[in-house]
Amino acid sequence: MRTGSNHLEESLNTLSDVRSFGELFNPVFIGKHNQFALFGIDMAARAADPVPLLDRVLAEDGLTGFRFFHDHDPRVLDRVLEDASIAKLVLTRNPLDSYVSLAIASRTGQWRLTNPKMAKAAQARFDPAAFDRMVAAQREFRDRLQRRLQVTGQTAFWLNYEEIGDLEVLNGLAAFLGSQDRLAEVPGKLKKQNPGAVDEKVENPDEMRAHLATLDPFALTRSVHMEPVRGPAVPSFIAAAESPLLALPLPGKSDAALRDWLTRLDGAAPTGGMTQKGLKPWMRRNKDFVSFALLRHPLARAHDAFRAVLSDTGPRASTVRRVLTNQHGIDLEGPPDVAFLGFLTFLKANLGGQSALPVAAEWATQTALLAGMAQAVLPQRLIREAEAQAELDRLADLAGRPRQPFAMPSPDWAAGQLADEIEDACIAAYRRDFMQFGFRRWKNS
Repeated sequence: MRTGSNHLEESLNTLSDVRSFGELFNPVFIGKHNQFALFGIDMAARAADPVPLLDRVLAEDGLTGFRFFHDHDPRVLDRVLEDASIAKLVLTRNPLDSYVSLAIASRTGQWRLTNPKMAKAAQARFDPAAFDRMVAAQREFRDRLQRRLQVTGQTAFWLNYEEIGDLEVLNGLAAFLGSQDRLAEVPGKLKKQNPGAVDEKVENPDEMRAHLATLDPFALTRSVHMEPVRGPAVPSFIAAAESPLLALPLPGKSDAALRDWLTRLDGAAPTGGMTQKGLKPWMRRNKDFVSFALLRHPLARAHDAFRAVLSDTGPRASTVRRVLTNQHGIDLEGPPDVAFLGFLTFLKANLGGQSALPVAAEWATQTALLAGMAQAVLPQRLIREAEAQAELDRLADLAGRPRQPFAMPSPDWAAGQLADEIEDACIAAYRRDFMQFGFRRWKNS
């Protein structure tokens, strides 16, 4: 809460049919500093359930609203973002200016300024770690807002800090909100608190410049993943019959092998096909449960998927083969290594959003699959296929069960004349998995 958002709120409240009630869901007050109740709802009642306060404000006559920051009560945010009748105004500011402004206010205790003669001067100390945390929190909040607005088909009015004094922009905002009133001038009660260059406002400008030089503000090094976000796939989870073990099989040949191992472990078939509603009681009953997933080398998974494409029957399999042949130029009946190389080239396009075919779970990245599963339960153990027997023996010991043999079908791909080209194509397609899990090239594994 600094001059920028205060100034904007004052401008909006100058409109005859608009009323903003301040920071309704600030953790330490309601609406404004030293106010702890509104509409008969106090801090305790708001803490128990913030929705009644939101409903009460929305029920007021005219265009009513409030300010919401990324560290306010998160229970309100989803409700607001899902309601298209609530207009969204997003105020942004240069993060360095924002950080320095906040740091100075924390030192001076001055959050609003109406009389320049009362201005309190101070310098902030630039803390690189604190700055990075603030930027990360703001980015996460902004990305969350943007995604929910996109998914729900809404738009927001985006406003930069430098535009809060632009009369034309403010009247454009009034039109966006549906106000029948317009501003004749920009309210001038609030004053900018810390004018001047940012390096004059910090005690350690050289350290600040050095840290800023290491950052990547344009995200030039960020990997852009076009692979779709996957769901938790709870029905694929396999819970041991007696032991507190929960297997999270990644689509492919590991499913049957893990099911067989769990059956031998307890002498009874494990439970599968659960829903999220059924998973939670199992987790509550098994307080010390261990969830685990088996990681396979991307080349082995890709080859299994390729073999399945060649052998599967049914309309879906026929469609996949037709697209691979007609649109990607793969001769599925030609030399196996040449066809497999073509399939890996297709996978790179497919996972990068450049194919008409959807990304099948059988060849999706393990990174995306596990991220989806983590929405329901985090895998506590990630076990590499080559180390499966030793790791599963440890899980058997934890469960107090005799150790059981574990066997995965051996990959039926052998290095040929195109071995290097195939490995390169696999790394290009599954760079995300190679990076996340540190896989080596197949010949070095």
